[in-house]
Amino acid sequence: DLVLKEIAFVDGNKFYRQIIGGAMGSPFTLTLANIFMWKWEKDAICGAIGPHEIYGRYIDDIFFTFNDPKAKIEAVIKKANAFHPNIKLEANIGSCVSFLDLLINNKNGVLFTSVYHKPAAEPCVVPFISDHPRHVFSNIIQAALLRAVRYSSTLDIFEKERRSIRLMLLYNG
Repeated sequence: DLVLKEIAFVDGNKFYRQIIGGAMGSPFTLTLANIFMWKWEKDAICGAIGPHEIYGRYIDDIFFTFNDPKAKIEAVIKKANAFHPNIKLEANIGSCVSFLDLLINNKNGVLFTSVYHKPAAEPCVVPFISDHPRHVFSNIIQAALLRAVRYSSTLDIFEKERRSIRLMLLYNG
């Protein structure tokens, strides 16, 4: 209770009391959030998906496969959303979905993966004419290629991503 209900802060000349949740960035709040999410996963999600499905979570983003009828997955999502008023899943149901920066495509029961490019964030990187230290630019190239290698499930997908990286680098000077 002390961590979740007795949080206070000052903004300007005003004193505020936070009435729900914990302080962002607090290690203890992160631990409590992970415990809460574990309980939510166990009760609302993991019991509903089969043993041969895939499940993953990173902070507050989740991904899972589900091979039952669409009505059943909608019922699982409805149950998960009813668990707590502060948890609301936005479902992305289909044969092609993104999870963080990974694009997962189901083609006739075979999963293919590639890099997911968020439309608002790319193809821009730090322009090469900026005054950033030179190692920043080599890190951008290395990270982009490493991500392509890790996420590309086929050589063709990797080659397409490599060409995209090359165009992005040319575009940025």
